[in-house]
Amino acid sequence: MTSPVIGVLALQGDVREHLIALAAADAVARPVRRPEELAEIDGLVIPGGESTTMSKLATLFGMAEPLRERIAAGLPVYGTCAGLIMLADKILDPRSGQETFGGIDMIVRRNAFGRQNESFEATVEVAGVGPVEGVFIRAPWVESVGAETEVLAEHGGHIVAVRQGAVLATSFHPELTGDHRVHALFVDMVRAGR
Repeated sequence: MTSPVIGVLALQGDVREHLIALAAADAVARPVRRPEELAEIDGLVIPGGESTTMSKLATLFGMAEPLRERIAAGLPVYGTCAGLIMLADKILDPRSGQETFGGIDMIVRRNAFGRQNESFEATVEVAGVGPVEGVFIRAPWVESVGAETEVLAEHGGHIVAVRQGAVLATSFHPELTGDHRVHALFVDMVRAGR
């Protein structure tokens, strides 16, 4: 079977690290910046970064609506940190004008684990993957999930990894650790959806 083509939304954030992790997980990885590039991919990663900036840039570059449509139509998507926020159906404390792409029936809280200087690493037990080193940088957490959303991991009593259908999201950054098992899980999800 040919390797799936997985894009990384390259508007802002840690794009390069995801491209490396996806390639290590046996995917063809490429940056995605324009709406027409969405037709060329089997799955998409929304990287960590700054969710307010990502929201504004997605609108500015004409990506917001096409992304919402592709996600609603079943495009497999994986979001880390800011990407988790962008995949939420609702943000508890959005910045003015901040919008999401949706895809997961959840409510998230931005910067829930604290400011930049309160960033940390912790081992997180992820269902279907095992223990992974989670890098939490100004990380959100999931306040609540809907009936169709599966909780994959918690840390400190807070939900930090979820899945709903073909959409996966983590509060932490596995792409920064050299452990590509979460990306491999996503690549398997993309293969299953092809």
